[in-house]
Amino acid sequence: MPTELLQLTLDELRQLAAQWGEPAYRGNQLYHALYVEHRRQFEQMTNLPLSIRQRLAGEATITLPEIAARYVSADGAIRYLLRLADGKTIETVWMPESNRQTLCLSTQAGCAVDCHFCATAQLGLLRNLTAGEIVGQVLVVLDDHRDTLRPRTNVVLMGQGEPLLNYDVTLRAVRLLADPAGMNIPLRRITLSTSGIVPGIRRLAGEVVRPKLAVSLNATTDEQRSALMPINRKYPIAELLAACRDYPLRPWERLTFEYVMLGGTNDSPEDARRLAGLIGGLRAKINLIPWNAVPDQPYRAPTEDALDTFQRLLREAGCLAFIRRSRGQDVFAACGQLALLELPAGPD
Repeated sequence: MPTELLQLTLDELRQLAAQWGEPAYRGNQLYHALYVEHRRQFEQMTNLPLSIRQRLAGEATITLPEIAARYVSADGAIRYLLRLADGKTIETVWMPESNRQTLCLSTQAGCAVDCHFCATAQLGLLRNLTAGEIVGQVLVVLDDHRDTLRPRTNVVLMGQGEPLLNYDVTLRAVRLLADPAGMNIPLRRITLSTSGIVPGIRRLAGEVVRPKLAVSLNATTDEQRSALMPINRKYPIAELLAACRDYPLRPWERLTFEYVMLGGTNDSPEDARRLAGLIGGLRAKINLIPWNAVPDQPYRAPTEDALDTFQRLLREAGCLAFIRRSRGQDVFAACGQLALLELPAGPD
């Protein structure tokens, strides 16, 4: 079976070169061609001798997701529907700004966590992605914008799936994305969002190379959170926050707590006061995210008054709290909306 290259580390490519009887530095050259130059065809890898390129063509593959459709939002965001080699589809979101672009990546096809306010939960878990499929999302979308790239790239692991339930693969992808010798996206520009998988958070705390951590909290009591996020029955709030308090932050780092605001459900002044009490003493910020509409869901967005009051009460309690308006709502690219919806207008 051909060797899939688009998930191998620099050391692994050096080992492959050695197995083929070549100098190890040929692995460095192949790594550079893949992750720096974004070469997709072996004949284009002119930093390698012809004999190696010919052997690669016969014994290796580079499998990238294919763009099945692009849905362009009025605000400039693009929801990409990407087709994998087995025919399954995932979504990646592109969000350009004046000096940077942010890519929202999927780590699984579908999701098993079943947050009741999230469209992706309706899909269930189809399968885990490979590291090559995670990294491939970045390569494909960056290449699609090669002529208009901004100076900085941010990556958020907040698309389909729960990253900490595909732990080893997700961390392999993070290491590939962050490697200064390769894609060179600094760790401070990579964020992993979890629904609160406590063993994964504790394991992540011990990693030398790790992204920033965001925790999707969304409620202030176990009763409330379990009704919205069944995962809370396994990892209740006290256990989750204990893992957050034990988490070793780097000097430049804060934890992020994501709080999806559901009108009439979790947006009362009492909720705000409880939230401030829960995260008191943590070096953290809170992103308040007004709920983005999902078909056939019984929720609604908060009123502007409720949103402003909630933020004000958090700030009065000494919390860093920000209102985050999701982009791409008109093409179902916003937070909680990724459910493989194909719009009537079709791609582009």
